[in-house]
This record gives sequence, C-alpha cells and structure tokens, in this order.
Amino acid sequence: MTTTMDPTASTIAAAETLNAIVARYPRTLPVLQRFGLDTCCGGSLPLATAAAYHGLDLEQVVAALRAAAEADAR
Repeated sequence: MTTTMDPTASTIAAAETLNAIVARYPRTLPVLQRFGLDTCCGGSLPLATAAAYHGLDLEQVVAALRAAAEADAR
C-alpha cells in the first residue's frame, strides 16, 4: 500500500520565522532547541538568520525540521 502525503505538508522555508515554523509544526520545537535556537528572544528571526548567527549548517537544520514536520503531518 502506498500513502501519498501533501508535498507542501512539510515545507519549511529558510525565510520563515522560528515562531511560524513551531506554530505550524509543534514537533519542531525540540529540534530547534537541540540546535540551540530559541523561540523566546529569537523567535521572530528568520530561520536562515538564526542559523547563520549560531554558525549552523542551514541545510542540516532544515532537514531535521522537515523530518519532525513530517511526523506532525501524519
């Protein structure tokens, strides 16, 4: 049996704010915390900006967030 997911269900853009990502996909909060990204003071920052500020690999962060978002979409 094949299941089809909406391809936009786990779309996370680097321009989205951390708060917007967490609001849409609550399971991404622990992922952000694991990378040292907080949604309190830095929540209004775009993901790309927050990742750059912390010296993180943006692609790695996005991949981890998408994995968590897919779990939310199920």
